[in-house]
Amino acid sequence: MSRRRRIYEGKAKVLYEGPEPGTLIQYFKDDATAFNNQKKGTIAGKGVLNNRISEYLMTKLMEMGVPTHFVRRLNMREQLIQEVEIVPIEVVVRNVAAGSFSKRFGVPEGTPLPRSIIEYYYKSDELDDPMIAEEHITAFGWAMPQDLDDMISLSLRINDYLSGLFLGIGLRLIDFKLEYGRVYDENGDVRIILADEISPDSCRLWDIKTNEKYDKDRFRHDLGKVQEAYQEVARRLGLLHENVTEIAEPKAAS
Repeated sequence: MSRRRRIYEGKAKVLYEGPEPGTLIQYFKDDATAFNNQKKGTIAGKGVLNNRISEYLMTKLMEMGVPTHFVRRLNMREQLIQEVEIVPIEVVVRNVAAGSFSKRFGVPEGTPLPRSIIEYYYKSDELDDPMIAEEHITAFGWAMPQDLDDMISLSLRINDYLSGLFLGIGLRLIDFKLEYGRVYDENGDVRIILADEISPDSCRLWDIKTNEKYDKDRFRHDLGKVQEAYQEVARRLGLLHENVTEIAEPKAAS
């Protein structure tokens, strides 16, 4: 691949210009962060595993009619994606009390919620991604009311589908984060589509029988066997057909 211009680098991924207008190359890193970047580390092979897992889940969602930015996987660490205008909102869907939710409301971790709860966070590292309400989103113009309606509707559909998919492989989807982007057609009409990734970095996944954690909480709370947890999710999804030693060496876009 010819040398490409770096567009953006985040905590877990790098975006490069794509081979065609309106496309980008998304490169998955092994870097790991937690607690708003206060804790940093590396999980060997995480980028490869997240690339495979996110590819699989995005493809499954597209098959059920959810629009996403995913085009295709290019290699072990890179995806071709559609360029979007990112909505600066993180949408968090919670099914079971865990993490900051448990601390804020005094609900013991593992308590099933009466119904799925959607929360919003403003994407700003400088402000530590503060929790916000729908009124903030529309008042500051981060998303129009119709955009927000689309994001809520898609998030609930995604939650229903992924909850069933993970249940089928013995995992409970505790909560997860989604990001969305805008795309425009030739008439200037806007459409909201799913962006970013879906992986153990952005989902809490617990074993149904044992409550063993198979997600980034193992890194957050120094539980150990982080790489093994990500590998187990990939195995249960049927994605680890190649030798797992192949995940060790990163290869960036050149």
